[in-house]
Amino acid sequence: MEEATKLLKEKGINPSIQRIKIFKSLLGNCDHPTAKDIYKRISKEIPTLSKTTVYNTVKLFSDRGILQTIRGKEGEARYDTKAALHPHFRCKKCGNLYDLDKKLIVKDKEKIDGHLIEEKYVCYSGICKNCR
Repeated sequence: MEEATKLLKEKGINPSIQRIKIFKSLLGNCDHPTAKDIYKRISKEIPTLSKTTVYNTVKLFSDRGILQTIRGKEGEARYDTKAALHPHFRCKKCGNLYDLDKKLIVKDKEKIDGHLIEEKYVCYSGICKNCR
């Protein structure tokens, strides 16, 4: 718990019990959960936890560079503790989201046709090897 507290403080985030639990829940899983998934995981441990607290916390973590937010076609936000840019693969059948090797990203120019690129998301979709 001390490492989580230290990292949150380094990012200028007050390390409340709720924030520490949310952060630890994310670190312990590589399944790219939604805020709703996170809420389900830890609401039993913290019965007073609200969904709003979870949504606000993951937004704060994302804004401070602790999390990467991955948006699906339907606008669903999933969260990844690997904040460094890397591609993902989403299975159309089971809905799972997998990390891919960052070598699969095609390096774009910082500007395209005069537009400044500030963010880039790479997400492939298809049928995962488990569903095939």
